[in-house]
Amino acid sequence: MKNTIILSLLLVFTCQFFTHAQWLEKKGNGYLKLSAWALEANQHYTNSGAIDPNATRGTFSLSLYGKYGLSKNWDVIAYIPFYVKTYQNHQVSLVTNETLAEGEENTSFGDMNIGVEYRLFKKSKHAFSTTLTLGIPSGDSNGGSDGSYQTGDGEFNQELRFNAGTSFKISKHSFYAKGYLGFNNRTEGFSDEVKFGFEVGSSLLKKRLLLLLRSNTVKSQKNGSLNAANSSGNIFANNVEFVSVGGEVSWKFTKKIGLSLAYNSAISGKVIYAAPSYSAGIFYLLK
Repeated sequence: MKNTIILSLLLVFTCQFFTHAQWLEKKGNGYLKLSAWALEANQHYTNSGAIDPNATRGTFSLSLYGKYGLSKNWDVIAYIPFYVKTYQNHQVSLVTNETLAEGEENTSFGDMNIGVEYRLFKKSKHAFSTTLTLGIPSGDSNGGSDGSYQTGDGEFNQELRFNAGTSFKISKHSFYAKGYLGFNNRTEGFSDEVKFGFEVGSSLLKKRLLLLLRSNTVKSQKNGSLNAANSSGNIFANNVEFVSVGGEVSWKFTKKIGLSLAYNSAISGKVIYAAPSYSAGIFYLLK
């Protein structure tokens, strides 16, 4: 179960990129982002939704995200976590300061996502699109001495999403809002998932500063064959569910280069860490 908790939070991080980008890139334009993401927690949501303590575990990843406009109506998308480190700290007695259990870590490539997005409709301030994302099991699904220090889930999944977005003004100030609804078809005994979320944001200071809030929800269909918990931790737990909230701030240094900082946390869930994650990235706009 420990490894699923970590990879589930990686899923929250991935959602930041693959959510509701229904405003497609123009042909020949693109977006490239190099990101670092980190989480460490000593408690988690159990398979009943209660919060229980655990030995301090965490993960750190470096990833590359890209989106490129092939035509007026088609974009290609890729998420490549080229460095993922999963670890558990030493367990030390608070009384004697002796080491009760040695720590451990595993570092490898993570699971990639590749996808395409198609514009369904765009008129005035409203846009609709659909996205097909393929999850590639390129990570280590059996890492560490007990198999629980994994950087991938070992399964190939296909996710279809429908995205909608609009722009509007409040007191002469411009905002945008986006939302999505998706279905994730999973394999290797994992339950399928329904996903939905939204994002609202606004650009300030001549569009150099972007402020946004987002939320993502995952609901398990509970139609898989894997158990929801596994004491040995050598396979992923099943039926992961969560509601996450977060925000992001980005600043453009030039018309093409900028920096972003983000915060996300599961405010409720099952088999997922009860702790926030933090990320930072440098992005480049291809025009």
